[in-house]
Parts: sequence; structure tokens; C-alpha cells
Amino acid sequence: MTATVIPPAPQPVADTPAHRDGNVLRWLGAYTSSMIGDNVYYIALSWAAVQAGTPSQAGMVMAVSAVPRALLMLGGGVVADRFGPRKVVIGSDAVRCAAVLAAAALLFAASPGLWLLALLAVVFGIVDAVFMPAVGALPARVTGRSQLARVQGMRGLAIRFANVVGAPLGGLGVALGGAAAAFGLAGMLIAVSVPLLISVRMKELPAAAADDDAVGDSRGEVAERTPWRDLRDGLRYIRRHPVLAPLIAAIALGDLGFVGPLNVGLTLLADRRGWGASGMGWVLAGFGIGAGTAALLLTVRGRLPHAGRVAAVAILTGSVAIGALAYVPSVAAAVGVALLVGLLAGLSGALCGALLQTQADPAYLGRVSAVAGLVSLGLAPLSMPLTAAAIGWWGTGPVFVTSAAVCGLGGVLVLCFRDLRRAELPR
Repeated sequence: MTATVIPPAPQPVADTPAHRDGNVLRWLGAYTSSMIGDNVYYIALSWAAVQAGTPSQAGMVMAVSAVPRALLMLGGGVVADRFGPRKVVIGSDAVRCAAVLAAAALLFAASPGLWLLALLAVVFGIVDAVFMPAVGALPARVTGRSQLARVQGMRGLAIRFANVVGAPLGGLGVALGGAAAAFGLAGMLIAVSVPLLISVRMKELPAAAADDDAVGDSRGEVAERTPWRDLRDGLRYIRRHPVLAPLIAAIALGDLGFVGPLNVGLTLLADRRGWGASGMGWVLAGFGIGAGTAALLLTVRGRLPHAGRVAAVAILTGSVAIGALAYVPSVAAAVGVALLVGLLAGLSGALCGALLQTQADPAYLGRVSAVAGLVSLGLAPLSMPLTAAAIGWWGTGPVFVTSAAVCGLGGVLVLCFRDLRRAELPR
């Protein structure tokens, strides 16, 4: 008898840890440089607008980019999925770089006034509508599924770093050479991201029905895929998904309850308590440290078990902390509560982002990111003027508690949907 030797089944190859993967680190470097450039750009834009017009006109210039960004965000998700997020991010970063450098050159040569700044803000808003969904879809193409949670943590650290470094760099640019120098610095920082992105290798996507070039209609005929059909397919995919639909709703509730109190609400609270600008700065620093700690935790661990349940508990506990912030007696206590809010909000935000990345089919990630971005950047900021008006009518305590209740509903929603509650991050 001849023994038949059965070769052992091949073992799955483990993904390289994201923090040791040169491909991921190049992407992270490009993302960080672009985000620092964004922060410098906003400092330069606000300074130039204040110098060129009245405070109300400057406010309009700063806000004008939000309109095209909100209106075009869903279309930007379609563009990212149709043409690939890498091409879209490279192209949009190149356009943003060219626009900012052109504005710097014009400001060096003359004083064109508010029209140039408004035009630049509109261009940025249009490009951001394409850039942001593509950025959300890119991580799934540069690393394996088991590393996407760690990448979300690394991305959170990059955002915190950009916020800390970008504002002083922008201020330094303005101090040394005015708004033109700051715009030039922003353009160069954004430009650094382009060659780094070109060097990033993309992974092949698994075959999916969404990648077909044509789909059949109800009569069995084949219809060419159009951008409008892609958008409808993406929205239908999200609506029918047992995890993504409630997850995006929970993100919306969390952002609606969080953005108002931690932005305009905190300013009004500091003013009424007599904490001053320095006190508000310490509270914001506490929040930033907490959020950075949460991002670092996910970066180091790579994943947390029971992601759905942990996200729900973090949202609920964080909402209680938001409500308590209006009743703390001193700046020191407020800093401690803000640190807790940042830690829990950073943890829940990173977990929700990781679940979006891992639950969505990569072929739909641009459209999924667009819907999530529209919720966070289009709907949530609407709560800021409402929060300010409500505090004027009822005071900080009732408004913070109401906002906390809205935020807490997001955690309740996560617990109510079984598939989302039991959702896990891949190993």
C-alpha cells in the first residue's frame, strides 16, 4: 500500500500590523500633511477675511464652503467608487494645492478683496465634497480588514496632531508674511501629500455585484450603470444593511447632541462662569487629550472585543458627561469632565468609524463615507446656532442636558439593533 500524503491546508497570511506597514505609513504621512495644510489654510483664510472686510463678511466667507460641500457630498461618494479613491484623493489634493498657491500669488501681487477669498472657499467646498468620501474609502485599499480598526486609531492621532500643529504654523505664517505667506505654506503642505499618495500601493477589491459594468432591469434587459443609478444603489445598500443603517443613524444622533455643547455651548458656558479664554482653552485641551488617548489605545491594541456594545456604552456614558459639564463648579473639574468626554467620544467615534470600514463592502465605501460625512458635516453643524439661541432662552444647564439626551439616544439605538449590538471587528 502506498500512503497518500495530504498536504496541510494553507494557513491564512496575517496582515502586517498597520503601524509597521510602510504602505500604510506613507498613506498616513500624506493624510497628516494634508490635514496640517487644511488647518493652516483655515487660519490664513480667517485672517485674510477679517483684514479685507467686516466681521460679518468674514463669517460669511468662512461659512460659504459648507454649502457646496453639503450639496455635492453624495455625488462625491459616487465619484470615489466609480474612479477609485486613490485617483480622486490625488486629483483633489492637486486641485486644492493649486487653488491655495494661486490665492497666495494673487495676495502677494495685489489686494483683490473678499471676492477672491469667497471664490477660494467655494472651490475648497466643491473639492472637499469629493475628497472626503474618497479619504474614507481609501483605508480598505491600503491594508487588510483586520488592521482597519488600528488605522482608524492612527487616523485619529493624525487629526489631533494636525490640530495641535496646524494652528501655530498658520499663526507663524501670518506673523512672518501675512495671509499670502500662510496660504503659500498651506499649499506646500498639501503638495507634500501628492507624491506620498502616488507611492501608495492599492489592494485589489473582491469581486462584488456593485462592480459590474451593467445591471439588469425588471424585464431582464441590461442597462448601463449611470452615476444616478450608482447613487440610488448606494443609498439602497445602506438602507437594507442590518448594521450600517442603524450605525449611521446612531452617528447622526451622537453628532447632533455633541457638536453644539462642545463648540458654541462651551464658549458661552466659559463666559457665564467667568472662566475666560484661558479657562476655555484648558477645557478644550482636556478634551483633546482624552480623544488622543482613545485613538492611541485603538492604535496600540488594533481591535477591541464586543465593538458594538463598547461603542454603545461609550456613547451613553459620554452623554452623561456632556450633561454634567454644565454643572461643574470650577475650571479644574470642567477639565476633568472634558477629558472624560474626549476619551469616550474618541473611543465611540473610532469604533463607529472602524465598524463602517469593516461592515461595508469596499465597492460601496465611497458612498457609505459620503452619507456618514454628510451627517457629520452637513446636519450636525446646524445644531450650533440652535444651541446658542437655546442657551440664551433657557440657560446652559437645560440645553446641555437636552443635548446629552439626544447624544444618548445614539447609544440606545445601538443597543436596540441586535446585529449592530453584536457587531465585532475582524481579528
